[in-house]
Amino acid sequence: MKPRLILIAVVIILTCFGFLMVYSASSITSLTSDALGNDPAYYLKRQLIFAALGTGFAVFIASRDYHLWGKRLVRIIWVLTIALLLLIFLPIAGSDAYGATRWIAIGPFTLQPSEFAKITIILVAADLAERYYDEQTMDFQDFVKNLAVFVGVPLVLILLQPDKGSTLIIAATLIVMAYLAGMDRRWILVVLAVGVVGVLVLSLKDDYSRARIVTMLDPWSDPTGSGYQLIQGFYAFGSGGLFGVGLGMSKQKYSYLPMAYNDFIFAVVGEELGLVGTLGVLAAFGVLAWAGFRIARYAPDMCGRLIAAGCTSLIIIQLLVNVCGVLGIIPLSGKPVPFVSYGGSTIMSCLMLVGMIVSVSKHSTLPETVHDRSRQSWQFADGEEGPRDASSSASPGISLVGTPTPRSARPRGDAGAGLRMVDGGSQARPQARPRSGSSRASRQGRYEGGRIDLGPSAAERLRGRGSGRGDGRRGRN
Repeated sequence: MKPRLILIAVVIILTCFGFLMVYSASSITSLTSDALGNDPAYYLKRQLIFAALGTGFAVFIASRDYHLWGKRLVRIIWVLTIALLLLIFLPIAGSDAYGATRWIAIGPFTLQPSEFAKITIILVAADLAERYYDEQTMDFQDFVKNLAVFVGVPLVLILLQPDKGSTLIIAATLIVMAYLAGMDRRWILVVLAVGVVGVLVLSLKDDYSRARIVTMLDPWSDPTGSGYQLIQGFYAFGSGGLFGVGLGMSKQKYSYLPMAYNDFIFAVVGEELGLVGTLGVLAAFGVLAWAGFRIARYAPDMCGRLIAAGCTSLIIIQLLVNVCGVLGIIPLSGKPVPFVSYGGSTIMSCLMLVGMIVSVSKHSTLPETVHDRSRQSWQFADGEEGPRDASSSASPGISLVGTPTPRSARPRGDAGAGLRMVDGGSQARPQARPRSGSSRASRQGRYEGGRIDLGPSAAERLRGRGSGRGDGRRGRN
């Protein structure tokens, strides 16, 4: 329960913080645009609509058992995803932007199928991994064939858009899932090596990707061209300093920094809130990662564990790809910050990923403690009623706790009348110990009722041997 609540709380905080930053970073652009109606809240209103839709989908996903999405409906979801990925290549539906065909135009809105394909690939990979590693219902050849079809085909369609950033994020997420599923580390290293070589080949084969690598290495080689956006981002971070210039006081958003409300919103956070603000955002995602992997740890099966870990990993990896790109550590990929950057498909898909994690959490159990195991060993005596676990098949035995009885219903005048032995021992009340008498009588009293009497009490021994009950003082003289 606790990791789930923490996860939901962090997502709400990040989403609300994203609304604030989207309005701050986009207000000047939309205010000066006649096409946008000179409305400073244009992008904020759209983000609120998409967030509301994403929240509705997330609640619906979380209210159902994750086996419905990861087992029973996974093939139908896969077919719908492939249909959407193929639809963007049609001229009647595709929307070209920035040299890529990634969007489907639906009236005034656009939809990016690759964002939702990430969820589908995680579900399919989790199902296949459980069937191969846990249930062992398929052999290695069938496992590879299914991976090639159900995971490889959507990845290739995403890569052909081209969308190398999403392909890289999904591939890294699949490697994390493979490690958690128990894949041999040697195979993981082989996949990593092949992936690195493939990324280098794809990045160097066209001028656009090569320009991004050159920009990362030396953005000042073309300060007014390919390196302009990255340099303006550096200026934003430099102006922010430790505590920033103040919320809403950014200067780079005045048409100096392109896409300030989307790809480079983290730079605006650094300018307005400083180093403290950027570290706060990273800390919030760190808490999200802890909660997500905590939920994955206590999932009831491998499918749930991989779904929770895969959804969490995808969010964190996408964050790192954006932050590292804005800081010039890796080439820019155009991937937004989850929950914070503007983007309808992104905010909806991220909230749906959280819905998947919550669904796994709702059908998981917390780890059993020593006290839980002790309580499970308690049983009610024959004939007594009380709470019993429906899954327990243990027969009634020794009772460590009795049925609660009100004080008014308890027998009076005899404190021990309600006590009894179960499964062994005498039902009759043991006789009182003799306080005086011969040692022979004392030895006989020690074995009455099949129980061993340890002798007189300490107070009786102080009265002296052989003395009567009222003659204790003479025994000591």
